[in-house]
Amino acid sequence: MQIIRFSDLCAQGKARGQRVFIRADLNVPLDDAGRITEDTRIRASVPCIQMALDAGAAVMVTSHLGRPTEGEFKPEDSLAPVAQRLGELLGHPYENGVPLVANWVGGVSVQPGQVVLLENCRVNKGEKKNDAELAQKMASLCDIYVNDAFGTAHRAEGTTYGIAEYAKTASAGPLLAAEIDAITKALANPKRPLVAIVAGSKVSTKLTILQSLARNVDGLVVGGGIANTFLLAAGLAVGKSLAEPDLVGEAKAVIAAMAARGAEVPIPTDVVTAKAFAADAPATVKKAADVADDDMILDIGPETAARLAAQLKAAGTIVWNGPVGVFEFDQFAGGTQAIARAIAESSAFSIAGGGDTLAAIAKYGIEKDVGYISTGGGAFLEVLEGKTLPAFEILEKRARG
Repeated sequence: MQIIRFSDLCAQGKARGQRVFIRADLNVPLDDAGRITEDTRIRASVPCIQMALDAGAAVMVTSHLGRPTEGEFKPEDSLAPVAQRLGELLGHPYENGVPLVANWVGGVSVQPGQVVLLENCRVNKGEKKNDAELAQKMASLCDIYVNDAFGTAHRAEGTTYGIAEYAKTASAGPLLAAEIDAITKALANPKRPLVAIVAGSKVSTKLTILQSLARNVDGLVVGGGIANTFLLAAGLAVGKSLAEPDLVGEAKAVIAAMAARGAEVPIPTDVVTAKAFAADAPATVKKAADVADDDMILDIGPETAARLAAQLKAAGTIVWNGPVGVFEFDQFAGGTQAIARAIAESSAFSIAGGGDTLAAIAKYGIEKDVGYISTGGGAFLEVLEGKTLPAFEILEKRARG
């Protein structure tokens, strides 16, 4: 993917003295008192901001936070907590917070070597609909636009798309560039065999992803409620497990599409069941063919887990989206743990994304053993669907001139 990289502009001295507008993803969770409860996204944004400061640029950073109403700023929509935390992370002279600028579309005062945070961009009228007039005003604020917010790359909004159309130069920040590189390595030019793990509660929410991957991957591992629908497609009973009988036809079509390419959707041969969905529910391992009418399938069994682990260890590239069982309950976590360990031990390049996947990675402490952990939930899923993300599209267009 041909894009202009902000790191290259800085290395070439092209950012010195320039006004740089960074679209970051600082949409962090807050408690009822407005305190940040988890700051991963803010920490992830610091390298790009520091890069711009070190290059001698006058730096403006903005992000959305929550779901504000356009044109109606409320105190709870403010990036004030983010400004405080960002300042702490940047250090001197921002220990007490990065200056926060409201009503900034008409103009921003910032000097080279300084950074300001521009208030919640989604409060601006026309942001979500990518209003051209708003985009042009924002573009006039800067010499270089930098998109470093992969989590919003699937949205064509004013600060993610429109400003990139009109800015003098439009570039990708280090976080976005790393996502592009990882996605290209995993999907556009993968080392084979390419194995994808797609798990979740419903086939309906991941159907287009399954159909897209079925055209490209060498192995398609399904898990969670999705696997139950595939068990039905294979003619097996699932008791009172979460499943979508009305999508059995679609599941069969995915299996057939893979088989036509000499590839496989491995169907679980054993499962872990319970009579109720509860943290203290007793777990029973049984053959997939022996599931009773009152059983709930809550994990893959050890035989299936071992088979999948061997497949993952032999892979060239692994794409992981979703735990294969109810890993929050330890008695139904064996399958997800086995897969996590196999990915960690595999020599394959691996890319993982999605909130539950990241939680599993953290639970089993394999962060350093995954090739790339994607920061964007919805954007990551749209990439797996085979869609071209708007942010990628406009940056490619601008790179071509």
